[in-house]
Amino acid sequence: MQPWKTLESVPTPEGELQLRQRGETDFLIVIAGRVLMTSSERRSEEALATLALAKLGCKRPRVLVGGLGMGYTLRAALDVLPADAEVVVAELTPSVVAWCKGPLAVLTNGCVNDPRVRVVIDDVAAVIARASGDYHAIIIDLYEGPNAATQGANDPFYGKTALARTHVALAKGGVFAVWSEDADEAFARRFAAAGFTVSTHRLGSSRRHFVYLGAKS
Repeated sequence: MQPWKTLESVPTPEGELQLRQRGETDFLIVIAGRVLMTSSERRSEEALATLALAKLGCKRPRVLVGGLGMGYTLRAALDVLPADAEVVVAELTPSVVAWCKGPLAVLTNGCVNDPRVRVVIDDVAAVIARASGDYHAIIIDLYEGPNAATQGANDPFYGKTALARTHVALAKGGVFAVWSEDADEAFARRFAAAGFTVSTHRLGSSRRHFVYLGAKS
């Protein structure tokens, strides 16, 4: 078996972010020594987009994707969205965008270069906070998702205030989709209390991954 080769290392506040490659199309993104994502497991990232957009049913949908990763969520969204859709991708790390345009492009048919896509280098929480009824769907795929450490009211993505901001950012009937490594019932309750009709989707894979969907009600 071929050894992993580090293509690039980038310092971040959470630790060293690395892109590693083995063979032609086998990739890892690693942060602080921990595997963040792998090219061999993408089902939950793809399901996050397809579940969120399945019942959108609006003309000229505008979608916000938080976190680019290897581009699997974005690719899945583009595959089901119409030609007149607009997809804004908020990504904190410029190198991740460069990776998706470079060595990772083979995995997603160059999704970042799709004319429907506009990438902004920004915190998705800040992008959401500036919006008011702007998006028909907001899809976030960030690290571990909601968990015991994100229960505080001021958590920037999953706390009470953040969920209220996301509710404002969505158009009527809009959908907020959240990827989670594990189930979090406290988050589901807080999600519903913020004015969303919530459903939970467990995905069959080698790990327990979940998608939470909240329709603005």
